[in-house]
Amino acid sequence: MIRIIAFILIVMLTGQAQAIQIKIATISPEGSVWMEKMREGAEELARKTNNRVEMKFYPGGVMGDDKAVLRKIRIGQLQGGAFVSGSLSQFYPDNQIYSLPLFFRSFKEIDYVRERLDKKIIDGFEKGGFVIFGIAEGGFAYVMSTVPIHSVDDMRQQKVWIPDNDSMILEAIKAFDIRPIPLSIADVRAGLQTSLINTVTTPPIGALALQWHTQIKYLMDEPFLYIYGVLAVDRKAFKRISTGDQQIFREIMGEVFKDLDRRNREDNIKAVEALRKQGIEFIKPSPEALKKWCKDASEVPNRLVKADRLSQEMVDTLENLLKEYRLKEGVQNP
Repeated sequence: MIRIIAFILIVMLTGQAQAIQIKIATISPEGSVWMEKMREGAEELARKTNNRVEMKFYPGGVMGDDKAVLRKIRIGQLQGGAFVSGSLSQFYPDNQIYSLPLFFRSFKEIDYVRERLDKKIIDGFEKGGFVIFGIAEGGFAYVMSTVPIHSVDDMRQQKVWIPDNDSMILEAIKAFDIRPIPLSIADVRAGLQTSLINTVTTPPIGALALQWHTQIKYLMDEPFLYIYGVLAVDRKAFKRISTGDQQIFREIMGEVFKDLDRRNREDNIKAVEALRKQGIEFIKPSPEALKKWCKDASEVPNRLVKADRLSQEMVDTLENLLKEYRLKEGVQNP
């Protein structure tokens, strides 16, 4: 009799473990590299936990935009999402430090800074309520438009899109005296098609994956800001997984994001050439125009600190790291 009861308890406990499902939503379309790699990670996770932990994906925006996904996470309908960093700024504002406009000049600078700041950002997200498994480069975002843009004055005349859930970008754009049009990422393509907007800032791989490139004609050939993406799982939901399986989850998805980080850089380089082949014209701003862009951009950190969108400590850390790198490499600061 005791053996029968013990067997029943084991079956019950095994069934409970198998029932843990992490539902993830994203705007990334099915067939994209992001979905391909995350599905591979999910299969490995299920295999190594004997199906105690499963991931179910809702790609292509079927669960709505990032605001809708966050709302569904809050009520427990979803447990996580794959987001661009700005969508999560309310949970850890300093995560947006990489998105300061015209701060980085090269991928070498990005790599130097990220090696020293990524962990701080990941830890900050966890304190804010989300478990993050790594940072995947979105890449340098460029100003792309239906009309040629050379200068800040040109930009001010355009219908400029910004993400509707990114308060940091909204505040930053004010330094350029630009009145933007906030839209969800899911609505951008339609906005371009209807001329509601005519200017976007996005990495090349984003323009291709989301089909925005079919509506644009020009690209301002100067890296404007740096974008990254994350897989964020609600910390409370994650804690319901056993400690051992949490470690397996972190290891597997950590490797997935290391791979995505590397592949996205390679794909962005290819995407630049793909945009050229599509007939998009690359416009290099003149030294005088670029000087004005940089002057306005230099006002952004103080503006964001005053608006409580970034901490002074994080801004100082970034500036010191860039000075350190440039001094070591013999690169003159602007």
